[in-house]
Amino acid sequence: MTPDIIKVAIADDHKIFRKGVILSLKPYHNIEFIMEAENGEELIKSIEKNLPDVVLMDLKMPVKDGIETTKHLNKHFPSVRVLILTTFDDERFVGHLMESGANGYLLKNTDPSEIKQGIMDVMKTGFYLNNFVNRVLIKKNYSKQKFNPNLSSEIVVSDREKEVLSLVCMEYTAQEIAQKMDISPRTVEAIKDRLMERFGVKNSVGLVFFAMKNSLID
Repeated sequence: MTPDIIKVAIADDHKIFRKGVILSLKPYHNIEFIMEAENGEELIKSIEKNLPDVVLMDLKMPVKDGIETTKHLNKHFPSVRVLILTTFDDERFVGHLMESGANGYLLKNTDPSEIKQGIMDVMKTGFYLNNFVNRVLIKKNYSKQKFNPNLSSEIVVSDREKEVLSLVCMEYTAQEIAQKMDISPRTVEAIKDRLMERFGVKNSVGLVFFAMKNSLID
């Protein structure tokens, strides 16, 4: 049963965004913001004093990110519902967070009315399943392979991967790359496949565009 007043906390390292969300939900008189935090550690310390019903949780935060904080809340404060509110639209994040105890997943460009609906639904049913989350759960991609989310914007490639990537960008074939690097063509293809999977692209052209966009080659 939904309480008359739903107590909500928001954890996000951008103060302007926090204030904007609070202001946008002010017209809904059954939602009361009782807590703000700029990282997960601050939220956890505050949550022990005044337990909210729902937390709007950003993912990428300093000190303690939203992934670890969600896991902590799920373990130590299971009555608290967690609604992820983030810019990360990677479907693998959705599956991982839902498995880790999140009750819903929203993107930051979401309309305030949907955030309100998410808060209401997690209080009534325990989950908010919008089209984005439903699509992921139907695919069940996250159950087929283990995914360890990395919230860092830094893209790390090994020296060998960088060399293969550079030669791909120079339009060398796998056979030619193998000869230049003194490795087998099969090894070259394996490195390319690994890079394509990591970068989320489907072919060599995608690798080239990704490498150029992210300045991965000299």
